[in-house]
Order: sequence, then C-alpha cells, then structure tokens
Amino acid sequence: MSPQLDPDLLRTFVAIVDAGGFTQAAKQVHRTQSAVSMQVRRLEEILDRALFQRDGRGVQLSPDGEALLGYARRLLKLHDEALAALTRPDLTGSVRIGTPDDYVDRFLPGILTRFARAFPRVQLEVHCEPSTNVRRLLTEERLDLALITCTPGTETGEVLRREPVVWAGAERHLAHECEPLPLALFQPGCCFREWALAALDGQGRPYRIAYTSASISGVLAAVTTGLAVTVLCRSVLPAGVRPLGTDEGFPVLPSASITLHRGRGVSAVAECLAGYIREGFGVDAPPPVSLRDRESLVA
Repeated sequence: MSPQLDPDLLRTFVAIVDAGGFTQAAKQVHRTQSAVSMQVRRLEEILDRALFQRDGRGVQLSPDGEALLGYARRLLKLHDEALAALTRPDLTGSVRIGTPDDYVDRFLPGILTRFARAFPRVQLEVHCEPSTNVRRLLTEERLDLALITCTPGTETGEVLRREPVVWAGAERHLAHECEPLPLALFQPGCCFREWALAALDGQGRPYRIAYTSASISGVLAAVTTGLAVTVLCRSVLPAGVRPLGTDEGFPVLPSASITLHRGRGVSAVAECLAGYIREGFGVDAPPPVSLRDRESLVA
C-alpha cells in the first residue's frame, strides 16, 4: 500500500515551522509537546526522510523539510478550501470591511482570495481608508469588520499583529541627508504621522512636510523617487525602499498594533471572514464558523 500524507500531520509540521519550535506549535495545534514530536516522527517514517536538523540553537528544517514545506502549504490550502466549499456551500450575504490601504497589498489578497473561493456566493465590499476614517465608518455602522492601526496599550479591538514601525527611504537616493528633512506622510490623524513629527520635534531635527497623501501609493511615489522619507510598518516596505535606523540619525519609533474590530450585530458570514483574517495574520484561532454554529452567532 502506497504511503499517504495525513493532513493532520502536515498541519503540525507547518505549525512547527511557523511558530519557530515544537513548544509553541503544540499550543497552536492544541496538543502536548510529546504528541507533536510523535506526529513529526510519524511523518518522517512515512516519507523516510529527516525533516528537521537538531542543533544547539533548536531545530532547523532539513533540505527535505524545506522541500516538503511548500507542498504541505498547498495541500492544506486545497484541503481547507474543499472542506469549506462542500460543507458550507449555502453561506450567502455580504460583508463590508474597512482597512488602511497599507495592508491591502501585504495581507488581504491571499485572505480574500481563499474566502471568495470557499464562499463564491458571498459579496465582499472593501473600503480602503485611513484608520481614523475606518473607525468612523465602523461607528456609523457602515462596516461589518474593520482593520485599525493603533498604539500598543490603547487597543480596543482584537490584536492581530504587532509591527515594527520604521523610517524609510529610497535605496538609491539620499533624501534622508537633506536639511530640513523632507517628509512624505499620511494625512493628519494618522498615528504614524503623529509619531514621526513627535520624534523629530523631540530630537530637535528640522523637517518639512513635502508630501501628504491618504494612500500608501501616493506616499511611496514620493519616497521611491528620492523626494522624501516616510514612516511605515517594516513589512510593507517594497523593493527599492529600505529602513533608516539610529546609526543614520533617526529616532526609534513605537510599534503598531493591527487590530480587528466587529460592527454591531455581526453576521455569521462576517464572523466567518473574521476567522479567515485571523488565520491570515497568523493568529492562533479556532477554524472559521461552521453551519451548526451560525444560529448562536446570529443570536
């Protein structure tokens, strides 16, 4: 009988890689650490390959483990999509989600694509606005879900991720050496803008706001051409833009919390999308809502 790859074993394998070790992975898959170790041994026996290399620093993927990782992610993705599509085919309705456009290119494409494939009858309405506008739209009950950036310690929603915030400039230009420092920032009310100006004022460094935009594309247009520097989450920096550190005279900035907020009376379909968002941001979360749970969510 030919060997079979059990999705449960693959899920544990991927969890170990993403969590950075067996202990944290055990929490994610809700098993003991010894059970996780047994699952890895079983997977290695099936494949007759060592998937991890153990050294003094912990565990690292072996070359065979690296090869398996890509296949495992694709297999689990198809497995979950097929299961969702066949067990919840009747999920319908619409979801309105608001988000700063910083996250649209970085996080949302994969999340929304997986959700749309699993629930093709659900209509998605995405509003790209600064966090201050997203918060207002949520208060006005014009959104079902909202992604909002805020300062750690002031979060009112569910924290999905904490991101280092950095100064950034074009790799091949020297705008960061200009005096006064030219800045490309989001509109007033953006916490990144407030942090940048407060940090420069505290440092006593002269600056001028050369460009203001409500969108990240407008800000990056000024940065990539060498006309200004900006402040962004490190993970959204595109090719050709690099972080600027303290060795170049830039003050340290706070980290940003990316938080998920729900509107009043959130629907089952919106709660289902929330599950996909949590998964997409790497939050240890239960699987998206099932059909049998909808009644309790609506109530």
